[in-house]
Amino acid sequence: MKSLTDMKNEKTLSNKLITKLAITFFLLVLLMGASYTITTIYYTNKYFEETSQKLNANIANHLIEEKFQNSSPFLQDGSVNKEFFGDLMHDMMAVNQSIEVYLLDESGSVLYSVVLNHDNPNEPAKKVDLNPINEFIESDGNIHILGDDPLDPSNQKIFSAAKFDHQDHQGYIYIILAGQNFQNVTASLFSSYSMKLGIGTSILTAIFVLIIGLISIWFLTKNLRQIIHTVKRFREGDLNIRINNPQRSDLSELAYSFNDMADTIVRNMDEIKSVDTLRRELIANVSHDLRTPLSILKGYVETLQMKKGSLNEEEKEKYLEIIQESSEKLSKMVSQLFEYSKLEAKQVEPKKEPFSLTDLILDLISNYQVLANKKNITIDLFADKNLPLVFADISLVERAIQNLMDNALKYTPEKGKVTIKTTPFENSVQVIVTDTGPGIKESDQSYIFERYRQSSESGQPQESAGLGLAIVKKIMELHNTHIQVISKPNYGSSFQFYLPCYSG
Repeated sequence: MKSLTDMKNEKTLSNKLITKLAITFFLLVLLMGASYTITTIYYTNKYFEETSQKLNANIANHLIEEKFQNSSPFLQDGSVNKEFFGDLMHDMMAVNQSIEVYLLDESGSVLYSVVLNHDNPNEPAKKVDLNPINEFIESDGNIHILGDDPLDPSNQKIFSAAKFDHQDHQGYIYIILAGQNFQNVTASLFSSYSMKLGIGTSILTAIFVLIIGLISIWFLTKNLRQIIHTVKRFREGDLNIRINNPQRSDLSELAYSFNDMADTIVRNMDEIKSVDTLRRELIANVSHDLRTPLSILKGYVETLQMKKGSLNEEEKEKYLEIIQESSEKLSKMVSQLFEYSKLEAKQVEPKKEPFSLTDLILDLISNYQVLANKKNITIDLFADKNLPLVFADISLVERAIQNLMDNALKYTPEKGKVTIKTTPFENSVQVIVTDTGPGIKESDQSYIFERYRQSSESGQPQESAGLGLAIVKKIMELHNTHIQVISKPNYGSSFQFYLPCYSG
């Protein structure tokens, strides 16, 4: 059951994630809103400028055509007719107070304007760049272009312009359509308009974030919430739960990783449980199997000690033989336990090399011949003449065949027969060890390769630790192959396995 602290931690983690997503989304939308507001103001201003310029594109031409017919902008001495321009500016501003009229010479220098101070004769004349003016005139006022502002050279404004040629005087009438008065009024209105637009945008942004943001966050975190729910269920003990259809998840890699991790954890837990069960069985079986030879050793040693004066040499020799036999069984049992534990712990790495399987089996038969003769058992080898070399760990294969021969000789009665057959089979060599023992009933064949599990058909007391065939199975697994048994009661048993051929 989850503790209160765990539940608080889960809630905190979930809230933190949602809060981070909400803040990120809000800042993103706020940035978009600010960008939209600035872009809107910028292009609104450009739209107004272009509209104003095109509506008033011909105002300079009209001024020249109407005003220059009745009055001259220059006096007889060639100076500027200031009174004329004063009346002209007055008439123009009566219509549009944002207009500023400038008289320019052919080089672009300002000859006169009501809005400029011409009282200081030492002040250099202000000059206007003629390139925008000439472009404007050539296009008949159909383009949006900005020109210099004589009052503020660092600024550019929309204008109307026309060229004149009057009484041997050439130059330009240059009209700023958004003059200083217009700029002052625009600046005062701009802050108010920006504030209203900003407040309106902020309110709309907040509403948009609240509605769309919550829906988006819920939708975007749907798969993540499913994964979190699955992880919680798994942690609470539901080991069979998995993320359904991980390939359809937005976090498919995470979903696949969790499913793989969960499978690995469950598999490891099952292995741990199996190892723990086998460990308990091991302790119980080892205790049982070791008790018998130890009891025999202890009993006969105590007998020798107690009756050493009353026993004759023949009896002493018999007792010593029994002690020797029991100690050998005990030593073999401990050796098997040690060997199996190393194989099960995967501490044995096979050192594969090519070798002749026929030569190895012949050596083993030679070693077992004395034991076979004692029981009057015949050992035969049927090996193919063209048998290829095998590629395996020679010492492990030798150990596996030894265990199979031990098993065969143990259960084969007197005057019986043990046969070893080797034949090529595809890219491997088949090895079959057959005995003429009592056989194994079908119900026992499924577990005879498990440790401490022996066939009950033998009718003989179980004198060994039951690890021989289990060791053979582990050795075959190290060689990526398997061993199987073919047997019927009263018809003997055949154990067969395959070893890969040497291809070098």
